[in-house]
Parts: sequence; structure tokens; C-alpha cells
Amino acid sequence: MAETDKNDLISIIEEDEPNAVIPTTLPMMPVRDVVIFSDMLLPLFVGREKSVNAIEESISKDRYLFVATQMDPGIEKPKAEEIYKIGTVSRILRMLKLPDGRVKALVQGIAKGKIIRYVRKRSLFRVKIEIIKEPDSMPVGLESEALMRNVREYSEKILSLRGEYTNEVGSILESIEDPGRLADLVASNLRLKIEETQAIIEILNPYERLRKVNDLLFREVELSSIQAKIQSEVKDEISKSQKDYFLREQVRVIHKELGELDERAEEIANFKRKIKNARMSKDAKSEAEKQLRRLEQMHPDSAESSVVRTYIDWMVELPWSKSTTDVIDIKKAKTTLDQNHFGLDKIKDRILEYLSVRKLNPKTKGPILCFVGPPGVGKTSLGRAIASAMKRKFIRISLGGIRDEAEIRGHRRTYIGALPGRIIQGLKQAGSNNPVFMMDEIDKLGADFRGDPSSALLEALDPEQNSEFSDHYLNLHFDLSKVMFILTANITDTIPLALLDRMEVIHLSGYTEDEKAVIAKKHLIPRQVKENGIKPHQIKFSDGTIIQVINEYTSEAGLRNLERELGSLCRKIARRLAEGEQGPFHVTRQSLGKYLGPPKYYPELDKEHSQVGLSTGLAWTQVGGEVLYVEASLINGKGEMILTGQLGEVMQESARAALSYTRANIDLFGVKDAVFDNRDIHIHVPAGAIPKDGPSAGTAIATALISALSNRPGNKDVAMTGEITLRGRVLPIGGLKEKAMGALRAGIHTVIIPEKNKKDLVEIPKNVKRKLKFVPVANMDQVLELALEPAPLKKVSTVKKRKPAGKRR
Repeated sequence: MAETDKNDLISIIEEDEPNAVIPTTLPMMPVRDVVIFSDMLLPLFVGREKSVNAIEESISKDRYLFVATQMDPGIEKPKAEEIYKIGTVSRILRMLKLPDGRVKALVQGIAKGKIIRYVRKRSLFRVKIEIIKEPDSMPVGLESEALMRNVREYSEKILSLRGEYTNEVGSILESIEDPGRLADLVASNLRLKIEETQAIIEILNPYERLRKVNDLLFREVELSSIQAKIQSEVKDEISKSQKDYFLREQVRVIHKELGELDERAEEIANFKRKIKNARMSKDAKSEAEKQLRRLEQMHPDSAESSVVRTYIDWMVELPWSKSTTDVIDIKKAKTTLDQNHFGLDKIKDRILEYLSVRKLNPKTKGPILCFVGPPGVGKTSLGRAIASAMKRKFIRISLGGIRDEAEIRGHRRTYIGALPGRIIQGLKQAGSNNPVFMMDEIDKLGADFRGDPSSALLEALDPEQNSEFSDHYLNLHFDLSKVMFILTANITDTIPLALLDRMEVIHLSGYTEDEKAVIAKKHLIPRQVKENGIKPHQIKFSDGTIIQVINEYTSEAGLRNLERELGSLCRKIARRLAEGEQGPFHVTRQSLGKYLGPPKYYPELDKEHSQVGLSTGLAWTQVGGEVLYVEASLINGKGEMILTGQLGEVMQESARAALSYTRANIDLFGVKDAVFDNRDIHIHVPAGAIPKDGPSAGTAIATALISALSNRPGNKDVAMTGEITLRGRVLPIGGLKEKAMGALRAGIHTVIIPEKNKKDLVEIPKNVKRKLKFVPVANMDQVLELALEPAPLKKVSTVKKRKPAGKRR
């Protein structure tokens, strides 16, 4: 290996021996990382076998050696085609063998040469060369003089920027008058790439070689200037930092002499005390202490120190071992639930069962409860009641619209403004590791390219895994097994099955009219009276007034709109009191319209009389059960079926099944099959702006269709629900409790249900079953018998009266 000791690099100017005869066949030594110019004195460390052999042969003869640069410095054994052709004939001035087998040689460039061919390649390289003679020096003209002066100035400037310029170097540069020798001297001392240096040595014209060196010098001056500027700025910044550090140290010493503690030391001491008192897990404490040691070593104004400081703040403020003591009194808890919630007996029983198990076995892993029901039925307030009964902290977050997984698991600390996820934030806010943690709107989670939050919740909501919940920000395990998670949703259809499987679903169907009236008296009216600044004796409500507000101004399963209407009424009374009128004010059914305006809902509007082609179905929605009117009409056409009212695919299939059943049994209804040849059937479900879907409207569609064909009115007091088959069987449906309460709100008295839904009647509240008659059926014959009235006789008389009119024409 031929290596260059850059510290020993020396360029000298001396005359060649005038009578020196250079052989045309010489041993050749390839070198790397350096190009040797004429008149250049260079120490080399030689370690490769062929190179050592070449030096030994040269020493044994006339000390002449041809030195050429290899193209790739990384090749250990270069081939002939991997070595540049043009190199330098050199003379070995001194040689020293080293103990490790290497050879140190001092060589001097004599003349430029070119390899003609390789004579030997095995043990060493021996080549036949041709000495390259440069053109004779021409007299230096103005242009050449200007170029040489430019090269000298650039060289001095570069050396000055590097701090290497001396008067001796300046004298050497000024003493050289030959353009070629000046170019070689400068090029040998420039920090150029091997390819660039080799390109210079291969230029034979001295003037062109000097011009090439001048171009490279210009680039090097620009680079050196920029480098010096950067170093100066860094030096100034370091000097400023050292000055700031020195001044802070002086301030610290002054505070110490005065018996005071500086802010930074006080901060570190506070963190140490908080870490000790936080009672963290072993891993968490080790990580906190590690980050604190990093903070001590950082500059207080650096960006990284604020990140570490924030992280330690979160670590010491989290409730690693802080818990509230459960105070579970089952009787007192039952009283609390009854005071805050009227009705909902099944849900309250399940909550009391959970509390009983917790009392007997505090270490049990409780279920993840999920309250599912329409808005305003008290899902969130039930969670508060549970926390109150157990004397635990209560935390609520809303998951509606969340699309980023980091909202649950937190952000990595590498991001600017990173924070832990919502769960860890809630625990910090609660200050205990066993709060009642309510997550609202679990059914409205989203997902996009940032991740799936519902998948991130799987670990948190699984009792078998959440003891080692990992937050990305903390990057540590946190025990969530003591947290009581309660989730709420309006529907379960949009909840992922894997997440739904981890929860115990409790359905809240809504309130009946009687329950709403009691809740309004006990809770809603007193709260609105107090919030609006009215004294209890200044306003009076009759029972009939409350019922009328429920029926004619609201239509919901919950209580939110009812409370809004009562609040609006109280504000009207508050204004009259503020204007100087004297109370008390009695709000009656007659005066209700004066305060709330005309009724918004008329539940009896479509029940004034039974109509042909109209049936009443029952639907389940996110806000509870509702009645669904189905209209059917026959019009002139070609026997096609028209469906309107934004019906979904399943509901359209139910309509086709109803039509097929009707046509298959047309003789039973006293209708001729020819009616379908010249008539179109139009089926419409009102409230066309609202999308509708589901199979449970099959019986209602078939009833409306048969009513229109047979001219038999649909019974206004009968509502129905059930899926129909082509053979007329009535199949079971879901949501019977919600649909029954919707029928009761609409003033229906009889509800036709599938035979297989009889088992679900146990879920219906007793007061609802007292007011509604449930009729289980197995096929459409039973449905039609109850839902259709006999054909009116006046239709026949109308047809007879038309005949004389035709004769008069």
C-alpha cells in the first residue's frame, strides 16, 4: 500500500541534473490518494507486495521509479487498466524498512511520463515509458503575467483563510517565473479530488494548465470564504454561549453565598422530590430519573430542555398509585339512582349488581358497560350517578368525530407539541387511577390515513390487557385495570365487532308519557324555574299542561326537547315578572299556546278516520321508535310499481315481496288479476326527505297495497311491524320495545307483532302494556283480518249515481 503522509508533503524547486539519463523501462508503483508532480518531494509508506518489489528493484539499480495514480483508491490489487497512463518518473532519495514489513521511501518527481506498455505484471509492475517533454517556455506576455499574478493572489488568499500563509511561502510563489512549474506547485498543494489533479497533470500546455489551476483556485477561494464565515459564526455563537454560561454560574455562586437557591437548582430539586413522592412503577421511576439527569446537563434555553421538562411534568403528575377509596352502600346507591333517574329499572338493577360484586370482591375485573339508546335518555347522567354512588372521580370525554389514533394513544415525543392521549390526560385531570371514565359517542368514531382509533381502544377496554396500556408519549406501561369504563352510543351498528365484543351492552329505550310527566315534575320544571330566576310559588303547572307539552310540542324518546320547551315557557314568565307583573302565573292547557305557539306535532292527525290505501307501520330510529305511514295508490299505467320516499334496498325488496304475495293470492281479496295489466301501483312512505330502510315494514306495505286493491280502509287504531315472505309468513323483527313506545306516543291502541316476538314482551314496561294491546300473528291472513275494515257501502252508491249522468250526456 502506498500512502501519503500529508504533514510531510513538501514541494521544492530545484534544477534537474543536466546529464541525468532516464531509462525507458522502469519499475512502476501505483499510488492512491495522491498525484505526484515534477519537482515534488514526497514521503510514501509502502505496504503492498508489488510496490515493495518495485522499490527494491529501483534501489538495486539506478533508483528511478515510475509513479502513477490508480483510478479507484479502494482497490487493493489494481490491474493495468485501473491505473492512469500518465504519471511521474521519480527518484528514490531515501528508503527505510519498518519492523512491520512496510517500507518508508522519500521520492522526488523528476519528469512527466506516459506508459507505453506493460513489460511485467506478476511480481511487480515493469513498464516501458515515454518521457513527455513540455513545449519550450515562451516569453511571458501581459496576459500570462496577469494570469500568474492572479494565481499567486488566489493562493495567498486561500492560505490566509486557512491560517497557513507565511512570508517564506510568498517568496517561493514570487520566485517562480515559469507558468507550468507555478501550476504544478499550486495544484500539488490544493485540496482537490484525484480526478481533478490527474486532469491537471495530463494538460501538456503550461499556459492551459495554469488557466485550469486558476479556475479551480477561484472555486476554492469561494468555498474557503464560506467555510471561514461559517466557522466565524459558530465561534461567535459558542463564545456567546460560554459567556452566558459563565454569567449564570456567577449568578448561581452569588445566590449560594447569599443563602438563596437559584431557579434552576430549585426546579431540579422539586422534580426530584416529586419523582420520589409519585410512587411510580420501577420502570417509570428509572425513566423519570434518566430524563432528569439529561435536563440537568442541558442548556436551560435549548429547545430539547423544554421537551424533557414537559415530559417530566407529565410523569410526576400522573396518578401512578393514587386511588380513591370505594364507599359502596347498596341501599344508599339505590336511593341515589332513584332520586336522579325515574324508571330505567332494569338498567339500575344491573348497576346495583355491579356495585354488589365490587363490594364483595374489590379486585374483580369488572365488565366494560356500554349504554345504548336515543339521545336525551340519561346515559351520561347514569355514569355520574355511578361515580357518586362509589365516591369515585368522574371523567367524561367525547369520541365523536375522532379520526386520529394518536388521540387515544398519544403522539411520539419527536413531534412538536406532542401530548399523551385522551385517556392519560383524563387520568391526570382526575388525579386518581380508578375513576369512572365515560366515553361518549363510541359509535361515531372515524378512521383515515392517520390510523383507526377504535383499534387503539381495544387494548384500553380489554380487562385482560389494559393493566399494561402503552401510551406513545409516555412510552411506558400504565395500569388501567382499576378504571371503570362506561361507554355510550346511539346505535351499535357502526361499532366494530371486535370492540363490541369487549363490552356489555345495556339498552335504554326511552321514557313513556307517564315517566316523562313524573320526571318533568320532579326534575325538569324545578331546574328550569331555578335557572330562570323564578320563585317556585310564582308559577304553577297543571298535570294536563305537562301532558300536552309532551304530546304536542315534543316527539322524542328522551327529554332534551321537553326541557327546552319548559325552559322557553319559563323565560316567557320571567319576562313578565321582570316587566312588573305580579304572579302567580298558572299555565293551563288553554294558555299554553300563548307561551309556546301552535302545537308542533299532531299525533291524531292521520287517525281522524280510516283511509283506503293507508296503513300504519312502526320504525326504529336513533332517536327511538316512530310510526311509519305507508300509502298505496292505483293509477292508470302498464302494471309497473313505483316506489318513493327514499326507500333503501332492503325496504324496496320488502315492497316487491309484498307485491308478489298480493298477486299470488289476488283471488282471496276479491280482485281480478287483470287490474295489474292497465294500472300502475304507487307505494309512498311520507317524510320523503328522510332515508328509510329495513325489513320490518313488509306487513305494513302489503296491508296498504291490499287495502288499495280491495277498497278496504286501513284501521286507524292499528299499527304493525314484521317482515313478510312470499308465502305470507310474518317473521320476527328487532327493537320491539322502542317501536311500542313510539306507537304509544302516536296514540295507537293495537299493535300487531310477529308470533316469534312474544318473548320480547317481557321487556315492555307494565304501564305501556296496560295501554297497548299486542296481537301476535304468524301470517298475513291474521294481519289483514285485524288491520283492514270492511269496504264502505258509499262507494257502491257513488258508482250507481254516475249512470244517469252518462245518459243525460
